[in-house]
Amino acid sequence: MTARDGELGNQFLRTFQDNEKTIPTILTTSQKLSTGVDARNVRNIVLMRPINSMIEFKQIIGRGTRLFEGKDYFTIYDFVRAYEHFSDPEWDGEPVEPVAPPVRVRPEGDGMAEPPPEAPEPDTQRRPVKIQIKLADGKERSIQHMTATTFWSVDGRPMSAAEFVTRLFGELPALFKDEDELRALWSLPDTRKALLDSLAEKGYGREQLREIERMIDAEKSDLYDVLAYIAFALAPITRQERADASRPFIASHYDPKLQAFLDFVLSQYVSEGVGELDQTKLPQLLQLRYRGGVSDAALELGGVAKIREAFVGFQAHLYAR
Repeated sequence: MTARDGELGNQFLRTFQDNEKTIPTILTTSQKLSTGVDARNVRNIVLMRPINSMIEFKQIIGRGTRLFEGKDYFTIYDFVRAYEHFSDPEWDGEPVEPVAPPVRVRPEGDGMAEPPPEAPEPDTQRRPVKIQIKLADGKERSIQHMTATTFWSVDGRPMSAAEFVTRLFGELPALFKDEDELRALWSLPDTRKALLDSLAEKGYGREQLREIERMIDAEKSDLYDVLAYIAFALAPITRQERADASRPFIASHYDPKLQAFLDFVLSQYVSEGVGELDQTKLPQLLQLRYRGGVSDAALELGGVAKIREAFVGFQAHLYAR
């Protein structure tokens, strides 16, 4: 897949990322996996072109080091001698000499046992470093200092995390003018998908947005919160908090059977993210919830149209102010 493949290429990537598949999946691409693609179950990486950038090499290898249940190792098939980067001091820095513990000396024959070694001082240097970015609205955004992730512009130029966030901030006013418009767009599956597609065309795909989630400590939040934080400096809330806030509305607007289904949808949303609220996910959710799939669900809940109306309708309240 290449950038010219458009939506078809994005579908190939989504298929590749689907960890529920039971058959091996292969994705052939030039640089798509050089950036933050969330494909945790990558088991094999085949290198077929020279890699002259250490940053890019780290990004590619990083696709294999993602953790996943039952994944204990990954394999690199190297046809271009890229393994030589592992010998470069830039790969992991120069080796650090071990520090010998201090020698304790006690007078001979004092009859006292040597005291136990003191507990080591906590290593405060390994805590994530926060940096502040002041954007054009005069407000600061706090992000983690990223040492391993490099973002790429649409023209292929590497960017720092701070530069990427600054550029995203500059692009957002063309997509929504204020917080209310962002809420309105995000509250409907169709307009939310259109907004995400527009962002992807500008170089801010879902995986790049998820990288920003990690930078702002919002991995349990919604991609909506990423955009609201960058655009308006609004503090993120978790998906669980958002789901809990919507339950009274669901309880007062839907019958018990639809409530049970929407509660299941919310549990999937909290666990997996906003992608579970896309309309294309509805048949799959019904298959997971009801033994007979869509047909059983339609009989129990009052028909496909009623299910779809509830699935779309409750989302407006999920993102209400």
